[in-house]
Amino acid sequence: MGQTPLTNAAGIPVPSNTVSKSVGKQGPLLLEDYTLLEKMAHFNRERIPERVVHAVGSGAYGTFTVTDDITKYTKAKLFSELGKKTEIFARFSTVAKSKGGSDIYRDLRGFALKFYTEDGNWDMVGNNTPIFFMRDPIKFMDFIRSQKEHPKEHWRHDQMWWDFWSLTPETIHQVLWLMGDRGAPMGWRHLNGYGSHTFSLINQEDKRIWVKFHFKTDQGNKFFTDEQWRKMQGIEPRWATKDLYNAIEEGNYPSWTMYIQTMTDEQAQNFPWNPFDLTKIWPHGDYPLQKVGKLELNRNPENYFAEVEQAAFSPGNVVPGISWSPDRMLQARIMSYADAHRYRLGVNYDTVPVNKPQATEANTPYRDGLMRHDDNNGSRINYNPSHEGYPQADKRAEAPPYNVSGMAARIELDEEDHYDQAKMYYEMLDDGEKERLYNNIAGSLGKCSEEIIADQMQLFRNVSAELANKIQEAISQTEPPKPEPKPATV
Repeated sequence: MGQTPLTNAAGIPVPSNTVSKSVGKQGPLLLEDYTLLEKMAHFNRERIPERVVHAVGSGAYGTFTVTDDITKYTKAKLFSELGKKTEIFARFSTVAKSKGGSDIYRDLRGFALKFYTEDGNWDMVGNNTPIFFMRDPIKFMDFIRSQKEHPKEHWRHDQMWWDFWSLTPETIHQVLWLMGDRGAPMGWRHLNGYGSHTFSLINQEDKRIWVKFHFKTDQGNKFFTDEQWRKMQGIEPRWATKDLYNAIEEGNYPSWTMYIQTMTDEQAQNFPWNPFDLTKIWPHGDYPLQKVGKLELNRNPENYFAEVEQAAFSPGNVVPGISWSPDRMLQARIMSYADAHRYRLGVNYDTVPVNKPQATEANTPYRDGLMRHDDNNGSRINYNPSHEGYPQADKRAEAPPYNVSGMAARIELDEEDHYDQAKMYYEMLDDGEKERLYNNIAGSLGKCSEEIIADQMQLFRNVSAELANKIQEAISQTEPPKPEPKPATV
């Protein structure tokens, strides 16, 4: 019996649920892709207003100081001179758990920075890994649902995320990162941060270069073993929050060193992989890290709700000298993040003090809306053009063009290179890291159905026969889960 076709909310058949519509293979996404827009907009509104992802988190204020000259790449004012300081606000978070959950369990970590520059706020919204599970945003909502509670039983199942991963080969690189040591960092101070996506820098001559952002922890990468974080959850499930807060209160200010990788457009055209693919890194040997500056956190917020819970970051917030790329995931996030904030905090979320620009004044045409708490721009007219005068656009903010070409269609990123970089990553691990990886995977994957285990093991086998064999051996030695106790009857 055939399945009923998938439709959108209006009952119209969906042409694809796995590939977004783009201009050519490496071109930007199209606003006309209503399937993607509806899917993202509905996802942002699926729950009452807590963050759909990254709900559990901590934040702090600090400064960014330029230590090395990158003005040949960018005209962004925050990088304009050595020694220049810019005020920042940082928020760290786990991805999957809802509010009230632990901040030390195995998961990716969000790493979001708001730079209060003279040209407005630059939001660097990334994670603690330089890659992600997928490269097309139309799959993102399904991935997150696989990480959330079961719709009937309402608790999280290992089976759900392995079900998704086992059928999505492009996740394999990120799965190895997540299930390895860096999936359980020892608090916020001992993790790296990455912009993850490919962005671009624009210099005074309006020349563009592709870039990736890195923030390396000066405290060193440290992690919990599975046994440690599981035990700590029962003692102090907000261990990471307390660790960061206490360190700052004691004057032990955590810091990160900022680096960039750069790539010319010619290099991008000849790169062995798609340079805008979020499941891939740029090898450091070919594209070395270039030091930029120092990030330090030195002040705790006075009120968690006002400053951390209401903090809102968006990859759409880039200042002159910094811009985007055709990375499909980034293109979708430009819309999705701000849209989620408007739902969660209201249309005037950017007037909340922690979100307002600090080194300049916002001068917007926007009026009214829920929770407007300032003078609403007074009596000034709010339409353009007008004989009464109206703020005009600033040409400095215009990014130079880049070439795109191709048919407007749902073009699959069909490169079958899911395993090359995953293999490179696996082979860099030492024996201890490998052993912990096998056991971490076995403890979770071993709870799943035979079908899911078989499909996932094939993906591991495509990375390395040793990896697959060792995981299979670890699963066979793992004690099967005991049946859950049934409630007593009265």
